[in-house]
Amino acid sequence: MGAGGRGVEMAAAISLDGVRDKNVMQLKKLNTALFPVRYNDKYYADALASGDFTKLGTKLLSHVLDLSCKQNTSEVYLHVQTNNDDAIAFYKKFGFEIVDTIQNYYTNISPPHCYVLSKSIAQDRAKK
Repeated sequence: MGAGGRGVEMAAAISLDGVRDKNVMQLKKLNTALFPVRYNDKYYADALASGDFTKLGTKLLSHVLDLSCKQNTSEVYLHVQTNNDDAIAFYKKFGFEIVDTIQNYYTNISPPHCYVLSKSIAQDRAKK
C-alpha cells in the first residue's frame, strides 16, 4: 500500500504466442499438469501445424472464436469430460451448448464419457 492507504494499480500486458518448436515443451508441461488425458506426439505435431488457432494465453477462446468468424467457419465444437462442471459452465458463458454425449471417449480416466459442446459462428457474424 502506498501513502494514504491507496494501492498502486498495475495493468498486466497479455500477449498471445503461437505454439512453436521453442515452446511446445511448455505446452506439454501445462497439459500434463492440468489435464487427466495424456496427448500423443501427433497431437503436438498438429498443434505446431495449426498456426494461429493454437495461441497460448488467457484470451485463447476469444481469439479462436474471433479467428473462426474471420475465416468463415460455421461451427466450433469441443469435448469436455462429463463431470467437469467448471469447464462446462465456462464454455456455456461463451455460447456453447451440449449437443451430444460420447460414451467411453476416454480410455484412462473416470468417468470415461464426454459431452460435445458446439457453438454456431454464424450467430457471431450476424452480430458484427
